[in-house]
Amino acid sequence: MRKTRNIQRPLGLLILVVLIISLAACHTGNENGAGQITQATQAGEKDGQPIAVIQGEPYSTKDEVATYIKQFQALPPNYLTKQEATDLGWDNTQGNLWDVAEGMSIGGDRFGNREGLLPAAKDRQYYECDVDYQGGYRGAERIVYSNDGLVYYTADHYKTFTQIE
Repeated sequence: MRKTRNIQRPLGLLILVVLIISLAACHTGNENGAGQITQATQAGEKDGQPIAVIQGEPYSTKDEVATYIKQFQALPPNYLTKQEATDLGWDNTQGNLWDVAEGMSIGGDRFGNREGLLPAAKDRQYYECDVDYQGGYRGAERIVYSNDGLVYYTADHYKTFTQIE
């Protein structure tokens, strides 16, 4: 009985320490209620070099689309909402977007921010768009942007965000 207590006490302390470390690792350090958001490079730059976009031209890379949104407050013309794509015959389960709308990407639909990872404000609406889409099934990369000028990138389907200024 005594040996069991001698083992239980250190084991209990070890479990407590692991739990405390785990909880500390989960804390993002962001006190404003937003989730894990990191700062990125300036919109309009890639590797310190300026990115030029032209209104009305198609773009699909993260940096180009972010720059386009910042500069023109709209998506490039090669984006369709999910409903527009569906009306053309797109079936998300088939990965056939380029079969029905070659060169297009999905974007412009509302993003609900249900998890509250992005900052909320009165009358702020978020929208989403795919980036770096190469046809077939949609990937995890998205830009989420707001009606008041915020732009975020997520490489992991909304788990974490990087703000693009």
